[in-house]
Amino acid sequence: MRLDKFLKVSRLIKRRTVANEVSDTGRVYVNGNPAKASKQLKEGDEIEIKYANRNVSVKVLKIPSSNVSVQEAPTLYELIET
Repeated sequence: MRLDKFLKVSRLIKRRTVANEVSDTGRVYVNGNPAKASKQLKEGDEIEIKYANRNVSVKVLKIPSSNVSVQEAPTLYELIET
């Protein structure tokens, strides 16, 4: 699954267009490397998102095949650091 789609489906970022913009400006890292929105994710990848006043790091636990409900979204990742 693409990075921008995962960020939206997991509700780490509310809209896919915003996830695209954040990725393309170099504020999202996958496994320590800057990642573009088209980066293909797999289970076990670590994502770090640099916001203006904080950083969020998560580990991908599972990749959904389609959209998930609000209740299921937190089960897609494990919060490492905020």
